[in-house]
Amino acid sequence: MTIKIDRKIVKYDVQKPQDTPPVKPPAATAVVPPAATHSAGRPEHSAQIIRMHEKLERPEVLVGSTYKIKTPISDHAMYVTINDIVLNEGTDSEQRRPFEIFINSKNLDHYQWIVALTRVISAVFRKGGDVTFLVDELKAVFDPRGGYWQPGGKFMPSIIAELGYVIERHLQAIGLLRKPELDEHQQKLVDQKRAEYEARARQTDAFAKSDFPEGAQLCAKCSTAAVVMMDGCMTCLNCGDSKCM
Repeated sequence: MTIKIDRKIVKYDVQKPQDTPPVKPPAATAVVPPAATHSAGRPEHSAQIIRMHEKLERPEVLVGSTYKIKTPISDHAMYVTINDIVLNEGTDSEQRRPFEIFINSKNLDHYQWIVALTRVISAVFRKGGDVTFLVDELKAVFDPRGGYWQPGGKFMPSIIAELGYVIERHLQAIGLLRKPELDEHQQKLVDQKRAEYEARARQTDAFAKSDFPEGAQLCAKCSTAAVVMMDGCMTCLNCGDSKCM
C-alpha cells in the first residue's frame, strides 16, 4: 500500500522490536463442530473428510471384484480384478473408490502390455479426481486385425475396449458412474418397435399352426406334415398311410 506524505519531514524515530507492546490473543471460544455431535444410535466421527489422493497409504484389506473376459480370438480367458478402498467408513461421507487393478491370464503373448496397462491404470486410480475418463479412452481402442462379436450380438473392437467395458460396469456398481437408462417414453417406443418387428418376422406358413405333433414329417401320399413313428413304423396320422401295411 502506498502512503503519500504532503508535509515536510522534520523528525523521525526508529522503533525497535523490543519496544513493541505484545498483542494479547483474542479469547478462545469453544466451538463444537457439527460432525462431532451425535445422536442416539449414530456413531460419532471427525469433521475431516478423507478424499482420494496419490499419497494415501494402501490399507491391509481391500474390497475387490473379479470379472472374466473370454474372447473368441484367444483360447484362454482373462480375469480382471479391481480392488476398492472405502473412504470415511461409517460416516455420512462414506464412499468406495477404485484403488488398483490386476489382470491374470495363462496367455503370455500379451504379458508385457498387460503389466504396463495395470500399472498405469492403478496409478490413475490412486491419483484421485475424476477417473471415469478411462472408460471412454479404453473403449475407443480398435484392433487393426479386426474385432469380435460377444455372445448376444455385441461387437467388441478390441480386447482393450472390452477391458474398458469391464471398468465401466465396475464404476457403475460402486456408484461412481450412472447406468444409462431409457425414460418411460423411449422405453415404450422401443417395446412397440420390437413387437412390430417380431410380428413381421413370425413364421406364417402352413407348418406354423398344425393339429399334428411337432416334428412330424411330410406324408408322400396326402402331402401333410403328419408322419410319425408308431409301433416301429412311420405312419401318417392324417391319411393312415404306413409302410408296414
